[in-house]
Amino acid sequence: MCGHLVECPPATAQDCEAAKIRLHQPEIGCSELCNGVLIFEDTGCLLPTGDVVEPRRPLPREAVTA
Repeated sequence: MCGHLVECPPATAQDCEAAKIRLHQPEIGCSELCNGVLIFEDTGCLLPTGDVVEPRRPLPREAVTA
């Protein structure tokens, strides 16, 4: 799917989010990467297979319990 000189990681790779942005949709808060992954502003992802990667953003400080 990727046509870059240095090919981007496939959607199945651990570092799939390192692929280049193909289409940016700021009005809906996501970008499509050249490997078919949809990456959202909240750091979650939707893989081409339909699998969801939960957001990995840190919890707000008051939500963290010891």
